[in-house]
Amino acid sequence: MADQMSSELLGYIQESPTSFHATEVSCKLLQSGGFKLISESADWKNLLPGKYVVKKGGSAIVAFSFENRAEIIKNGWRIIGAHTDSPGLKVKPSSDLIYKSYQQVGVEIYGGMILSTWFDRDLSLAGRVIFRNRHGSLQAVNIDFKRPIAFVPNVAVHLEKTHNEGRTINKQKEMPPLIATITGEKLSFEKIILEQMEKEGVRDVENLISYDLFFYDYQQPSFVGLNDEFIASARLDNLANCFLATTSLRDSNSVLPQMLVLNDHEEVGSSSYVGAAGTMLGSIIKRLGEGNEEDFARTIYNSFLVSADNAHAVHPNYVEKHELNHMPEVNRGPVIKVNANQRYSSTSESIAIFSSICKEQGVSYQIFVNRADMGCGSTIGPIISTVIGVRSVDVGLPTLGMHSIRELAGSYDIKQMYKVFSGFFNSSIDKLTVATS
Repeated sequence: MADQMSSELLGYIQESPTSFHATEVSCKLLQSGGFKLISESADWKNLLPGKYVVKKGGSAIVAFSFENRAEIIKNGWRIIGAHTDSPGLKVKPSSDLIYKSYQQVGVEIYGGMILSTWFDRDLSLAGRVIFRNRHGSLQAVNIDFKRPIAFVPNVAVHLEKTHNEGRTINKQKEMPPLIATITGEKLSFEKIILEQMEKEGVRDVENLISYDLFFYDYQQPSFVGLNDEFIASARLDNLANCFLATTSLRDSNSVLPQMLVLNDHEEVGSSSYVGAAGTMLGSIIKRLGEGNEEDFARTIYNSFLVSADNAHAVHPNYVEKHELNHMPEVNRGPVIKVNANQRYSSTSESIAIFSSICKEQGVSYQIFVNRADMGCGSTIGPIISTVIGVRSVDVGLPTLGMHSIRELAGSYDIKQMYKVFSGFFNSSIDKLTVATS
């Protein structure tokens, strides 16, 4: 069941251990399709029609293409949004931990991860480092150890009888990874990072200033199943949708205004200057218009956002956790996510629009609704819709084990979602309109 699109996704995830790397890889994909990298600090008043990509904070991007500024107001933007971050172990600023002969690294829990899945795994380390170069300037660089350097060992079952009886995990005490044994002088984590930077060709370093570093699962993404029908990987939530949104924009032939937004920090609430609750997307849309509220309001009225984040597939061992009539299955097509309390942004109007595009592309879709007696997660859709007032639908790939160190999705669903995203960018204007009487 695996195809070229699914295989390319595996490579994308492998090259994207952190949001900083995912941003770089996405930019390269877009540039291969003719998108030009421009800066937010540049003057856009006379920006010529074309294809452009803007990076923000090293971990978020907005890409867009248009052929005529007047068409932006008339037709609005077709926007697909996703997020670059995933739950994980983030290194603390002062991270050296020594106990007995073990050297460990102090970490914080980033996002709502399933802690137990991080035990007994080969972990590597990657992220962004800020340093002062020998000319006195501050400089940022992404690094990736690309080898297993850490391990969070479980305590033996003989020493912890509650292992299989609802054991509670202490985030502060039990999660710091082991990275070395000390036989002589203790290692400095800062020195370890500086040595890795030198290995990666960064040699103009006066001193290390700060960093955003994350441990990640070293095991490569892979196809699983007798017919390769599954994809098992870290960070499927939400790099799968980042990849599909990026490639569908890169491959689009539409002359209509199109846009991609990949935000960071969704897993921790989106409240940052690179998050969905920030001004990044709205500011860029305003700048690409005439800069006044009238034109901005008209543009937003005609725009539409597809918020893409993974959805909970029905688990065969936990069927009771799912709502009876809304049980999405892996490899049965994209999922439209609905919640009465607007934790998802889907409305009857936006559902009708997205489902019509699915039908146009010959793609079956599914509906997800949480049980009424269970809480519901959220994503960037309701936040962006609130901040800039755009119509929005929340969709995703049906996934098992969400927020585990290793998640499971369907090979078939990858190609189907790509078809829908491509159809969204290329479908006619009336496909985004619901007539009212």
